[in-house]
Amino acid sequence: MTEETPGFEEKPDVPSGATSDDAGTEAATPSSEEEAAPAGDANQTAGLTAQLDQVRTALSERTGDLQRLQAEYQNYRRRVERDRVTVKEVAAAGLLSELLPVLDDVGRAREHGELVGGFKSVAESLETVVAKLGLQQFGKEGEPFDPTIHEALMHSYAPDVTETTCVAILQPGYRIGERTIRPARVAVAEPQPGAAPAAAKDANEEQAADEESGGGEEV
Repeated sequence: MTEETPGFEEKPDVPSGATSDDAGTEAATPSSEEEAAPAGDANQTAGLTAQLDQVRTALSERTGDLQRLQAEYQNYRRRVERDRVTVKEVAAAGLLSELLPVLDDVGRAREHGELVGGFKSVAESLETVVAKLGLQQFGKEGEPFDPTIHEALMHSYAPDVTETTCVAILQPGYRIGERTIRPARVAVAEPQPGAAPAAAKDANEEQAADEESGGGEEV
């Protein structure tokens, strides 16, 4: 048996040509795998960030496309609704235009007191139906003449008007909504040429009367 010499400690084997300090340095230096791990995590994070930015950009673009599509759809619905109303008005106007002579006859019969009995019932039913279809009558005596809705068939001068005025309704006008089916056929009167307006004439007469009454009180 070999006896260990007391007082001496065993030292680790050191390769030939290497000192103990070199061995300690090698043990303290990290391996290449440990250095590559943090760099790999950073690259992966950068890649995920880039992908997230791409997804956000694509989402923003798709959201904008959806908003534009929704706006176009709303505009389309408005156009369709407007066209539907227009087509309905045109169709109703075409039908009601054929009934205007009948309504004129009903109006003349009412003016002459001939709207009685069964004829009165039929006439009132007809007027109710055309009113439900949106037909409206217009044109009244005394209203200002408007060439867009009135057709002047007779013309005269009158001292008691200050502007061109409808003094008689020869045929009433009819409209559906804002669409005029037939203008009101009227007789118009204009102010007398060279005549002072009625309001100014009345004012002058009142002023003259005041002056006369005041002059009579003076001593």
